[in-house]
Amino acid sequence: MRNWIAGLGIAVLCLLASWALLIVLARRLPPGLLRDLAAFIPDCVTTVRRLRKDPRVPRRARIAIVLAGVWVASPIDLIPEFIPVIGPLDDIVVVALALRYAGRQVPRDVLLSAWPGEPRLIERLLGPRDG
Repeated sequence: MRNWIAGLGIAVLCLLASWALLIVLARRLPPGLLRDLAAFIPDCVTTVRRLRKDPRVPRRARIAIVLAGVWVASPIDLIPEFIPVIGPLDDIVVVALALRYAGRQVPRDVLLSAWPGEPRLIERLLGPRDG
């Protein structure tokens, strides 16, 4: 039992360390693709937090957004976080799918105002405007 708790503690520390690294890289890297990739998960977490509280977001979209946020916060992943480069890939895919789903139900200006990062990234994720 003690080994299991120690292993869980180490996994949580690795997860927190990878998040801290992404935040530091997002703030310190020069503008460009690497900075955008490093900032994507922290920007998604901020967007999820903001949209969860927004009354203009329908219940179904809010549930999808909250589930994506729980997925990102969960230490259980399809691809372990400690694998360089591809570790956060499953988190990125889940959040991107949830934001695309919400993008069909939530006014675009609400999503854009909740996104703290580069607007061109969320615009590209959401796809072309309807009509």
